[in-house]
Amino acid sequence: MATRSLLHLLIAAIVLELCVAAASAEPWLYEKFTTDGGVRVDYDVSGMQVASLVLDQNSGGGFNSKQKYMYGEFSIQMKLIPGNSAGTVTSFYLSSGEGPGHDEIDMEFMGNSSGAPVVLNTNVWANGDGKKEHQFYLWFDPSTDYHTYTIIWNDKNIIFKVDDLFIRSFKRYADLPYPGNQPMSVHATLWDGSYWATQHGKVPVDWSNAPFVVSYKGYNADACTPNGEGRPLSCPAGTDRWMKRQLNDAEWGTVAWAKQNFMHYNYCEDGWRFPQGFPAECSRY
Repeated sequence: MATRSLLHLLIAAIVLELCVAAASAEPWLYEKFTTDGGVRVDYDVSGMQVASLVLDQNSGGGFNSKQKYMYGEFSIQMKLIPGNSAGTVTSFYLSSGEGPGHDEIDMEFMGNSSGAPVVLNTNVWANGDGKKEHQFYLWFDPSTDYHTYTIIWNDKNIIFKVDDLFIRSFKRYADLPYPGNQPMSVHATLWDGSYWATQHGKVPVDWSNAPFVVSYKGYNADACTPNGEGRPLSCPAGTDRWMKRQLNDAEWGTVAWAKQNFMHYNYCEDGWRFPQGFPAECSRY
């Protein structure tokens, strides 16, 4: 009897493992995105699909979601460029499109000279109003392994997360612009940002190191989709896990930790950029 029970447990474990493997192997790039420029597709040893963006002197690369969303939790695993990536910019972001009144939520990784830390730039645009950057030196080497980067967007705040650590929350105020009126697509790009990315453009891309490759896998969008103007959103079951998400005291503690130890730039402390006074939200944090 004990042998039979053990056999049943082994069979159940094998079935579960196969199910997990099948789920991880589910393709996502071409099913959910259109692509531009240098894009390669492969699978890792666990069967997860890997999309790699390639940058050389002729072209960068990117992918853009076919679906637009209105609020949700968006995450992806990324492995960045090893060695000297100065001048390059890698991104994972949401955008309503081009134009002066667009909304956007950014996670941008600014390349480095060999041995220097990578800077993660977080930014929020609402109805064309941007310049709300918080930048952080990453506390690990993002090129040696995959790390998970997450954006949580609801009608109360926008939360940025790296692996299991919350690093920023951008709060909504009723009298200030906030990305809540325009559906947004998900984008990932790799491009030449020599004019801006590394030390304010002082260190350009060294093309002798090309091609540069960034790999993405494990993409997930747990989000609502618009059904048309004035119609209710179509949302997955259990949206409370992110729709009402705000940081608790412990999570605000990790935000404070990131700010104290790794913040590289805070727009609310840049008096040169805002000689007429800081944006209104800066005095309300």
